Amino acid sequence: MEFRSIKTFHTIVTFGSFYKAAEILNYSQPTISMRMKQLEQDLGVQLFERGKHLQLTKAGRLFFEKTGDLLTQYEALTHTLSDLKEGDAGIINVGISEPTASFIFPDILRDFLNDYPKITVNVNVDDANTCSQKLLDGTIDFAVCGEPELILENYYHPFFYDTLNLIVSDRHRLAEKKAVHLSDLEGECFIFTPANCPIRIQIEQHLHKAFSNHYKKMELTSSMAHEYYVRENIGISIFTSTAHSKPLKGTKVIPIINLDISPPIGLLTNRKEKHFDSATKDLIDRINNCFHQRSQELKAAVSSEL
Repeated sequence: MEFRSIKTFHTIVTFGSFYKAAEILNYSQPTISMRMKQLEQDLGVQLFERGKHLQLTKAGRLFFEKTGDLLTQYEALTHTLSDLKEGDAGIINVGISEPTASFIFPDILRDFLNDYPKITVNVNVDDANTCSQKLLDGTIDFAVCGEPELILENYYHPFFYDTLNLIVSDRHRLAEKKAVHLSDLEGECFIFTPANCPIRIQIEQHLHKAFSNHYKKMELTSSMAHEYYVRENIGISIFTSTAHSKPLKGTKVIPIINLDISPPIGLLTNRKEKHFDSATKDLIDRINNCFHQRSQELKAAVSSEL
């Protein structure tokens, strides 16, 4: 039994004749008759009463009633699969690390979903190494994050290099400074991410060179919570410009002149993934373009300060 035969049957019943069904479906009448004969043979029942007027048998009425939803679901599935093939429907699972997940991706995703209303995007907010493992497991399709530990199966392509700034409470002694040197930070209490964070390790290496271990520190595992603790003047924090693109009221963001660290943000993909559908490619392009624009703005800002 073919679905086109069910569709033909429904067209005959809906429009009341074999002739009209043939016109609508653009088939010859013999083709319509042959399909109905084959359908009755497949089902083992007679669907139409024999006579001058089109009339369904009891089996025909039951078949019409029960296959209506089936036909609707099949046609909906056909459209969905067509959209999926063209990249206009489906599910995209993305891994995003902070602060990109909070400050950059929402704007990109809003515009993307406006253009692709049939697509669902699931966002996994994780650190780079977790994103790498999820990519390996097939839990996500790609990730936008810092550089993870090397895994042979995954490929990392950086497309943006961030800068690090100092964030202090507006009541802090350094709050009125236009810029600071590392030496200005001696004796301060630093709010750090966990000890295994690559950026923290680099920052502490620079601090030790500047003034040995003459500083205090506390650890706060949630990177996006740092500014709230800073606002209360509990400590100071060194974080990326992306994280402070929208400064929290009660805090001040200050450039650090002699801290030469440029944390990368890039695209993490699996080497086995040879190609993405058109919608996923478009989403990646939008992310890439956004960071390219940010890179240009960052260069312009640095040039204006020189």
